[in-house]
Amino acid sequence: MKNLAPLADQQNLPDHRQIKIDQVGVKGLRYPIQVRDKAHSIQNTIATMSMTVDLPQEFKGTHMSRFVEVLNSHGSLVHVENISTILFELQNKLHAEAAHLTMEFPYFIEKTAPVSGAKGLVDYQARFEASVLKKELDFLLTVIVPVTTLCPCSKAISAYGAHNQRGYVTVSIRFINTVWIEELISIIESSASSEIFSLLKRPDEKQVTERAYDNPVFVEDLVRNIALKLNEHPEITSYKVEAENMESIHNHSAYACIVKK
Repeated sequence: MKNLAPLADQQNLPDHRQIKIDQVGVKGLRYPIQVRDKAHSIQNTIATMSMTVDLPQEFKGTHMSRFVEVLNSHGSLVHVENISTILFELQNKLHAEAAHLTMEFPYFIEKTAPVSGAKGLVDYQARFEASVLKKELDFLLTVIVPVTTLCPCSKAISAYGAHNQRGYVTVSIRFINTVWIEELISIIESSASSEIFSLLKRPDEKQVTERAYDNPVFVEDLVRNIALKLNEHPEITSYKVEAENMESIHNHSAYACIVKK
């Protein structure tokens, strides 16, 4: 058999431009993961992932295949408890100072309708963002939660009725010890005019509609309500709260944001 010459390794060639790249890697990779819920059971879901490292100025490129190799080395399922291990392996395998991993995935909670007791699954969007610089690990948990909001001004000035809409609240937190996804969702939902459900019978719809009418909130009220509860949480050290109301009587959204560093 003829001896084959070694294949050229373009990535390890020197680069004359001498500019460091902050993040380079793979993005949009879909992968099965397991997330532990507050009831200490396992929820299987699919995450859209990105994995990046920094690239020193002297190298032309990184080795893209090594990102997937590191991920595959943890088996067909990635547990969130393995995130720090994956980051340190990326650092080591790619000779990087910094490594970053983002996992965004749907998270399901079974909810019970308030009158009929009908059960249905509601999906929320969750995101883990983790990074390591040398040996220092940073972790950010984000949830995106749909809620119902009813306008206090509309209620105050209208002879009957009030306009309401679906709002979306995005909360990102850093914390000391575990804060469950369900816990964060509950804080958000309890701060709105009403939470939402996937299955409602007519008595439930009446109850949810009237609950919203009795609890009107501006978008400003919504972010302040959430911030107060996050301030009282002993494990949460910093946060960003964003709320966007998809206005039902305007062609624009209402938006508010509070950041605690």
